[in-house]
Amino acid sequence: MRIAGLIAAVLLGGINEASSQVITNYSDEPTLYDYCQQYQILYTKIREQTITPDSARLEFSGIMKGLKERFLSSETIPSDSLQRDSLYRSGTYFSFPIRGYTATAIGGSHGEGYRGNGFDLFDYNVRGSHPAQDIFVVDRNQDNIDDRTGEPVEVLAMSSGLVLAIETDWHPGSEYRGGNWIWVYDPILHGLFYYAHNNKVLVTPGQWVQAGQKLAEMGRSGFNAYKARSPTHLHLMYLQIQPNGLPLPLNTYQWLLTAQLSK
Repeated sequence: MRIAGLIAAVLLGGINEASSQVITNYSDEPTLYDYCQQYQILYTKIREQTITPDSARLEFSGIMKGLKERFLSSETIPSDSLQRDSLYRSGTYFSFPIRGYTATAIGGSHGEGYRGNGFDLFDYNVRGSHPAQDIFVVDRNQDNIDDRTGEPVEVLAMSSGLVLAIETDWHPGSEYRGGNWIWVYDPILHGLFYYAHNNKVLVTPGQWVQAGQKLAEMGRSGFNAYKARSPTHLHLMYLQIQPNGLPLPLNTYQWLLTAQLSK
């Protein structure tokens, strides 16, 4: 709780700016909301292929290094790998990202749906990898409503972090593969969680979210996810940021097995 409270204090200025959409910066240092804007613009350029992969890598690395320095400078983030390991091995760090569901909803057997080889965040033409876990819900008629409860399915933050970027403009016929997505930066792990195929996104860039907080309502948005052959699911990806500022996909399966459940 102490870490969460200190982080909240650090984030206060960034959150206020995000809510007002007015940036007042009296120093040369980027604010947290500045980094959110930079990431949103970069990811859009990657998707629209208006930036080369090499240039995208350079920009991405700069944003990630800047975020790390910004949080570490507050002296609120554990910098020792053993400290971080103890946090997420405790069984209390992660929340299962779908309310009312358990690890039995993860696609495949023992998480084999994860395929990290060949992944390239910066080249939109690269296909074939699946560095993520898909978590399926009971929605036989594909109306984005849970057949068991008659309510929309809540997508929850797997850990606490900063909402970096969102997409809310997907529509049927769009080629956006992730549909309506959310990127959340976890400063303790120094990594990014990606939640894709949502129906309604309920958070905004610059917002701090707690583990287990509602981010979105699950949907079928996305070029392939919208097709009838695809059962309704959450596409969950985690990217570990390396010392050079570039991302390495990691399998979240073991984290999901021990995550706290929400009824």
